[in-house]
Amino acid sequence: MAVDVDDAAGRGRTETANGRLTTLASGMAIPYGGDRVAYVPQALADAFRAGDRLVVVQDSGDLLHVPATVQALAETAVGKAHDAFQKMGAVSDAAITAFFEAFAANLADETIWAAIGQANAADVTKAQGRGRSTTRLSVSATMRADMILGLRAWRDTPGVRGRVLETTTHEGWSVDQVMAPLGVTGFVFEGRPNVFADATGVLRTGNTVVFRIGSDALGTARAIVEHALDPALASAGLPKGAAALVDSAEHAAGWAMFSDKRLALAVARGSGSAVAQLGAIARQAGTPVSLHGTGGAWMVADASADAARFEAAAYHSLDRKVCNTLNVCCIVRERAADLVPVFLAALQAAGERRKGAKLHVIDGSERYIPAAWRDARVTVARAQGPVEEPLVERLSEAELGREWEWEETPEVTLMVVEDAGQAIALFNRYSPRFAASLISEDAAAHERFYAAIDAPFTGDGFTRWVDGQYALNRPELGLSNWEHGRLFARGGVLAGDGVFTVRARVRQTDLNLDRNPDTAKRF
Repeated sequence: MAVDVDDAAGRGRTETANGRLTTLASGMAIPYGGDRVAYVPQALADAFRAGDRLVVVQDSGDLLHVPATVQALAETAVGKAHDAFQKMGAVSDAAITAFFEAFAANLADETIWAAIGQANAADVTKAQGRGRSTTRLSVSATMRADMILGLRAWRDTPGVRGRVLETTTHEGWSVDQVMAPLGVTGFVFEGRPNVFADATGVLRTGNTVVFRIGSDALGTARAIVEHALDPALASAGLPKGAAALVDSAEHAAGWAMFSDKRLALAVARGSGSAVAQLGAIARQAGTPVSLHGTGGAWMVADASADAARFEAAAYHSLDRKVCNTLNVCCIVRERAADLVPVFLAALQAAGERRKGAKLHVIDGSERYIPAAWRDARVTVARAQGPVEEPLVERLSEAELGREWEWEETPEVTLMVVEDAGQAIALFNRYSPRFAASLISEDAAAHERFYAAIDAPFTGDGFTRWVDGQYALNRPELGLSNWEHGRLFARGGVLAGDGVFTVRARVRQTDLNLDRNPDTAKRF
């Protein structure tokens, strides 16, 4: 039965059937966050149909439309992964090992890779036509080798299911704390096809995974699934759907997936705002999250910094744009006269191996930049194509948190600070609290820096070491910053073998155990 209902603000009328929305009215009031209201825009009201879902993000009031067809795709994929998880308990670690080897071997096969490469070329062409970034989208020999290396690393990683972490012994009985699979991991990531190798790492611990990839890389993802992933699952005897793709280019597919209460963990990688939104959706569904959004590393050179070490650290932190690339450099005023030129030389050298360089200077620090730099212009490689811009641009202090998503032209912010303490305070206030490096010859300064900087990743040299596979020999699902607070009981590197829960298992040898031994019946 359909019933017309006036909305709370009287701005329109909406229709419900059996307690479910079938239409939305323009201007309809939607409460969120306990005491706030969002209003349905005309475009949403026009697009909404019976069977569609409306996701209300309680943190922001965003009204997200999930068409019924997209909802069905997400539910089906999560359902496959959920059903597969129920069967993973009967799958041996040897079979999981065989899966990783088969997946790696498929990627190493020239015929299979040719099909994947062809699909990727089509994705790249389409993305370029839309003015989209293709820096991380385009597969390469290096990316292929890293994927194979990562899968074989999981092949060689011992299984941890059933590992006893702790045993508490009592008279007549004992309790084991045992590592166990967590469940279905939902994974949303940007257009980086190599992340497939990272995502499937959760199978090592007996979990399953369902993923949604950005629309730019969907064709490549389909090719990897068809030619490499699904055949590997089948040949190893793993349940169908143990790694399932939500085959949709719609952002709504990610919203629908992260709203599904069958997920045990929601992992998101991509741009900061999109990742934050996905995390909010998962949290309000009751699903724990691991978010890998805003990045950009900071480097601080203090009064005792060695110039050669500083130059090398800066140069090697700007080889390509990823989350751990140098984004902000702070130099103490006492050393500005000699270290600013050193930094500019490093930036210029980094630009020579890419396509030029771009410098942003915080207001008040521009006087340390030579006039030749301040007056120069540079051709910057942007996603939409080459653009001529000033080589140096000024920024306000409040913009220190901005991450430069550069393509082929290294881009970084410079600020001259009074001392390392000011740099630390600025990092803790403005940055996403991710990675920080101190260049100093003073051991005590490093201890003060480590104690005060609010970052999960700290170092004394180049910033690009922050990577699970590079640093820990474990392909990562992602790296977490501390933008929304420190992480509970885990590190910033989330890898497949870090996705687990702990079960308690009792072993009783005394048949007469009783919580009230005075009245217990004896056998």
